[in-house]
Amino acid sequence: MNRRAALKAVGAAALMLRRGIAATTQKVRRRPSDAAWPSRAAWKRLTDSVGGNLIPVDFPLAAVKTQPASAAAKAVMANIRNPYYIGDQPGLTQTLGWVDAWTTQPSVYAVAARNAQDIAAAVNFARENALRLVVKGGGHSYQGTSNAPDSLLIWTRHMHDIEMHPAFVPQGSNLAPQPAVTIGAGAIWMQAYEAVTTKGGKYVQGGGCTTVGVAGLIQSGGFGSFSKHYGTAAAGLLEAEVVTSDGQIRIANAATHPDLFWALKGGGGGSFGVVSKLTLRVRELPEFFGPANLTIKASSDDAYGRLIRRFVAFYRENLFNDHWGEQARFRPNNTLEISMLSQGLNTGQARKAWQPFLDWVVRSPHDYSMDGRVIISSLPARHFWDLAWWKEHWPELAFPNPNHSTLVSMFDRALTHVREQPAFTVDSRPGAGANNVWWAGDGGQVGWCIWAYQSLWLPETLLDDGAQEPLAEALFQASRHWGVSLHFNKGLAGAPPDAIAAAKDTATNPAVTTAFALAISANGEGPAYPGIAGHEPSVAEGRKAAERVEQCMSRLRSLVASPGAYVSESNYFESDFQHAYWGANYSRLAAVKKKYDPEGLFFVHNGVGSEEWSADGFTRR
Repeated sequence: MNRRAALKAVGAAALMLRRGIAATTQKVRRRPSDAAWPSRAAWKRLTDSVGGNLIPVDFPLAAVKTQPASAAAKAVMANIRNPYYIGDQPGLTQTLGWVDAWTTQPSVYAVAARNAQDIAAAVNFARENALRLVVKGGGHSYQGTSNAPDSLLIWTRHMHDIEMHPAFVPQGSNLAPQPAVTIGAGAIWMQAYEAVTTKGGKYVQGGGCTTVGVAGLIQSGGFGSFSKHYGTAAAGLLEAEVVTSDGQIRIANAATHPDLFWALKGGGGGSFGVVSKLTLRVRELPEFFGPANLTIKASSDDAYGRLIRRFVAFYRENLFNDHWGEQARFRPNNTLEISMLSQGLNTGQARKAWQPFLDWVVRSPHDYSMDGRVIISSLPARHFWDLAWWKEHWPELAFPNPNHSTLVSMFDRALTHVREQPAFTVDSRPGAGANNVWWAGDGGQVGWCIWAYQSLWLPETLLDDGAQEPLAEALFQASRHWGVSLHFNKGLAGAPPDAIAAAKDTATNPAVTTAFALAISANGEGPAYPGIAGHEPSVAEGRKAAERVEQCMSRLRSLVASPGAYVSESNYFESDFQHAYWGANYSRLAAVKKKYDPEGLFFVHNGVGSEEWSADGFTRR
């Protein structure tokens, strides 16, 4: 090579390096202790480029560890079970850790993004400086994917604008106009339901937990209480604005970047780019939503086995349709707990559906007893998430006491009964939004440390006449080790054909389309975090619980030829996550990853392409 050619090559290489293109040589991401960590001047340039929205990340739990008697520490512990408080802290995540897996730790800096341009600036900075990049919206990840020490955080919490469209057409598409809603990446589902359902009188398929982030749920596949009718949340995605690893702001839909669009529909958050906003299909709202809550206690193991067999047959006969979702829980104490929700049924229709099962239970009073009240009712669907309406019709729900010890559930009022368990828990912080509430049943996940968590899709063939007995026996045997829940809304067998077809056009494991339920077994404690006196995680108990959950779920896995799990609710230690989460779709996802993120800037635990990096995402294998 002559001198001129050599100089030209060196110049070209330098230009590529400045643009962050030559990252193929970068095998290790930088940490603050490294000499090549960005200088103060470099961070100042990033600050200026994002309008001053680069912030050092505070870790609220640090005060609890070092100064437990301080006012700051007491304020943290008073709020650590409040998901809205946690969501407002860039240094916290809703799950505080997982025994023998991970512990929540803050990033060094966060870009508190206000728009896609802020996100692009952060992406470019991370790529050019070989930084570990983390994205957080709702911060609900059980796998710990929304936090990492020594990282730069893209925090989308403030991007929560919502816009309704009476007739939306994706860019570059010739599709017919249809109702839709565009939602910022930092919005949570309570905000979406308030805009679309309470104010708009329509429905958007989202999550059951009101404080889950919209963007994270869509990218994971996403299920809500009524998915058995409307399908997965990902299937409702019409268009996404996303920043890819090259810092480009792209519009992804079925006509523009269709491969990226497909990957965003269930391929897992934080792997293909940073979503800044999403446009989702809006549906017609049924007249009614309603609960079916009851708990049955069996007097013996034999009676419990018969109860499980009867319930499996009853579900197949009466509930295996798109009206019914949510859970049936099988407990080690020979208890069957029903916490289900219906859509499109009035109270009379809902009670009629359950009557044959209730009659069967009542005929054996020596074998079975009802623990608490039977609640089967319906309420106007438009007001399902409407707190003002609840307060007007049931003043008891004004939440005068943050402990909620004497509140009345609206579901019970609908049947003129009274219980001491509220439907909602409220954000009691001064100045909190009027609709900052969450379902009381989701409260156990806030500030917890997971001991074990596993899921498994159960194929509808297990409901066939010849398979019901083995299924019931497996559920009984599983419950001898630990409790297991069947989430009927997280399997689409029994859904309308259009919902199943739409799910097949997503990256979610195709097993979901032929599954009647997702089985989940889990355990944990909270609030718990290492180094906090009185709140240290119980490592020994956690390991024992993990063994029990494994024994529980192995009984059910023995029934499934090719076990699949839901990426957002699964085992951190999933050995074959590629197949479990995405089945035959994984090779296609890997190709999309290589195309849009060839150097692996975006890393999450057990995400697409994560096998090419060390467990912490800092070193390329």
